[in-house]
Amino acid sequence: MTRILVTNDDGIDAPGLRFLARAAARDGHDVVVAAPITESSGSSASMTAIEEHGKIILHKRELTGAKHIPAYAVAASPAYIVLLALREAFGEPPELVLSGINRGANAGSAVVHSGTVGATLTASYAGLHGLAVSLDVLNPRSASSRSGGAAMDIISEADDEKRHWSSAAELAARLIPTLLHTPAGTVFNLNVPDLHLDGIRGLRRAALAQFGQVQMHIAEAGADFVRTAVQAADDLLEPQTDLAALAEHFAVVTPLRAPVEAADVRFNLETVQVQSPALT
Repeated sequence: MTRILVTNDDGIDAPGLRFLARAAARDGHDVVVAAPITESSGSSASMTAIEEHGKIILHKRELTGAKHIPAYAVAASPAYIVLLALREAFGEPPELVLSGINRGANAGSAVVHSGTVGATLTASYAGLHGLAVSLDVLNPRSASSRSGGAAMDIISEADDEKRHWSSAAELAARLIPTLLHTPAGTVFNLNVPDLHLDGIRGLRRAALAQFGQVQMHIAEAGADFVRTAVQAADDLLEPQTDLAALAEHFAVVTPLRAPVEAADVRFNLETVQVQSPALT
């Protein structure tokens, strides 16, 4: 049995969160849920929280269909919540962090902006395994710079419940044993088509595409303002990448690690002066 923290960046009330938590608990893991009170999309690994009198606000919550899983709504970013969990704010510290299920794919180089992925990379810094899970609910026209360019449908609460969260949750649960056999600090970034499991062609490993599903551009600029917008990326899909696999209705896994020194970069510091010539 593995102690698992389940978090997300869509907020405590997002359906993907409870589907993911229930799938992990159903497999016998010791699960605790702690997620932002409100949406934190595009937050990457930011360390932000709302305090009252020096105390971070949190509330006990009950997840629909998962009364047995302890859950907390926290006024903090996903990455901050991971740090709180590691310091036993929600009971025993986790051994694994699951993040998601995100509304919209987190694919390509855009993962650097994702709060979903940022939570797992924060866990990676501490030597934990992490699994970021996203459902490819795509409509680039509704993406925004606030969401870090995440592309998703604008859908009603009723329609939101009809998405194939269970497909992503089931695949995530099946991946956990494989993930736990990788080196400490490894993160899996899992993107799943919004399809029933029977409609998903398989599970592939793929590299990150050079670009995300959408790209930001300047829509208007004035003397004292700038307005941004996002649009569907018009680059051709790169073969063997996560976005190409998703387009072919495959679920796709990309292993990630938290940033480390680029040891292969060579340069000469002997010509760079530390002190000004007058002081030497």
